[in-house]
Amino acid sequence: MLLDRIRRTIREHDLAGARTSVVAALSGGADSVALLHLLRELDAAGDLMLAGVAHFNHQLRDNAGRDEDFCAAMAGACELPILIEREDVRARAETQGRSFEDAASAARHEFYGRARAHFAADCVAVGHTRDDQAETFLLRLLRGAGSRGLAAMHPRNGDVIRPLLACRRVDLTAYLDTRGIAHVEDETNRDVDIPRNRVRVELLPLLEARFNPNVVDVLANQSELARHEWLWMESELENANRNLEPGTLEPGTLSLDITSLREAPVALRRYAVWKAMTRVAGLRPVSFDHVEAALRLIDAAGSAGPFDGPGQSVQRIGASLVLTERAADNPLGSKDNAFHYPLPVPGEVRVAEAGCIVSAELAVGSAADALRAAAGNRAVAVVANDAERCAFAVRSRRPGDRFSPLGLGGWKKLQDFLVDRKVPRAARDGVPLVVDGADRIVWVAGHEIDQAFRVTDASQAVVILTLRQV
Repeated sequence: MLLDRIRRTIREHDLAGARTSVVAALSGGADSVALLHLLRELDAAGDLMLAGVAHFNHQLRDNAGRDEDFCAAMAGACELPILIEREDVRARAETQGRSFEDAASAARHEFYGRARAHFAADCVAVGHTRDDQAETFLLRLLRGAGSRGLAAMHPRNGDVIRPLLACRRVDLTAYLDTRGIAHVEDETNRDVDIPRNRVRVELLPLLEARFNPNVVDVLANQSELARHEWLWMESELENANRNLEPGTLEPGTLSLDITSLREAPVALRRYAVWKAMTRVAGLRPVSFDHVEAALRLIDAAGSAGPFDGPGQSVQRIGASLVLTERAADNPLGSKDNAFHYPLPVPGEVRVAEAGCIVSAELAVGSAADALRAAAGNRAVAVVANDAERCAFAVRSRRPGDRFSPLGLGGWKKLQDFLVDRKVPRAARDGVPLVVDGADRIVWVAGHEIDQAFRVTDASQAVVILTLRQV
């Protein structure tokens, strides 16, 4: 039974409980409509509490307004409150130099955070299915990915949960059809110029017909295996094998201890080297062959010499594998451009090195009002007003900086975050960081806040941080 399958997913991954308040993300498509009605059934059975509905209009399609109206009507029919927001995602993508897909994903996840705060909920549920998981696995396999990429979508990503990951799309459509529940069709789903649609419309049907009728389940299962492998390797790097974490010899370099690498299992050794090389490479991809060349340097019996990798030179110096960034600007921070200024609340500070002003003020209205006012504006951040955390300062990045971006559900090195956000290498030292009294990153100004400082109660007092270019 479909509902039992969802209950099992929720239980196995600890996604929700009887006292968990959940917001349903609704696009109007079959999967999200089924999600809404299945969550209503779970709410009626006492498995969770459905707080409301959230719809985000990306303004990318002619029918986006139609879908918004449909979602508003459906929420009304279900007697549930709905939060609707709109953003010109195409303009965001062009302004930030990002793909539409990447910009849309970032905008959605920012909206989910605001929706959760608006409804004072614990999490937002999205309608990704087992088919979506298989498609994501194939896309990443075709592009070239290790365990981290092949892990695809996790059941929980911070405050976003995916209770339908064990459900097939055909089963959800059947669920709607037998109950006479309407949904809308996204006309772009048949556009095979979009890689995901090409996988869905052309590749998966071919694999099912010619190779394995159960290929979706096979691929989704492989994704689950890859997820557990990656989580294990991350845990080993963070905890049991700290010597595998790279150090710095000087600005623009990373070093890895060869003895620790040689003592580590091959998979972990390979992952540690790939992760370090990726950090130095910036936007350049690090391939299997690049890692293999680095691993040959680790072998004391080998005759391999230094080589040029993506954006870096790789060499063995004594007992260390050393990665040196080749460009004039380096990704690990420049002492010449370092800055650190106290930020009073309320008050502002001019950061000449970054050409900006950062200000902090106490919100006059409610947190919900502040979040709505800041919606879609990356130059404004709304953070919890915790007296112990409000000894703010603004500083430049430093080697080893890391934080926990909203929705990630774990730590991320600041360098990796800036690379993922496609911040040009030359501009990374000028990104202001708002930190608290313990030097924890509160806000990567213009980009993202740390999850620890998110607003968790729509009625709580908050601080509004603003970035202005001068």
